[in-house]
Amino acid sequence: MKSYVISENRDSYLGMQLAGIEGTYLKTKAEIEAAFKEALKDKDIGIIFLTEKASAMIEDLVLEAKKKYFSPLITVIPDRYGYQRSEGMIMQYIKESVGL
Repeated sequence: MKSYVISENRDSYLGMQLAGIEGTYLKTKAEIEAAFKEALKDKDIGIIFLTEKASAMIEDLVLEAKKKYFSPLITVIPDRYGYQRSEGMIMQYIKESVGL
C-alpha cells in the first residue's frame, strides 16, 4: 500500500514528495474534490494525507468518506504554519461518532 498527499500548499506538497510520498498540488475546490474522489477509488492507496486547508474546502466529503470507508485511512495534516483551527475536523468527527 502507498500513501498519497493532496495539498493546496506547495511547501507541504514538496516536503511530502521529498519523503517519497506521491500526490497532487491543487488550488481550487473542484480540483481537490476530484483528486480526493480519484484517490478513494485507487485500491493501492492506504493513506490519504490532506492538508488542513484542502480538507476544509471539501470538509463534508471528507467526513462522509471517513464514515463510509474503512480504507484508506484519511489523515488531515497541518501546513508549514501549523494547525489553523482550534477544533479541527477530527474532533468534530469524534464528537459526531460518539454522539455529543
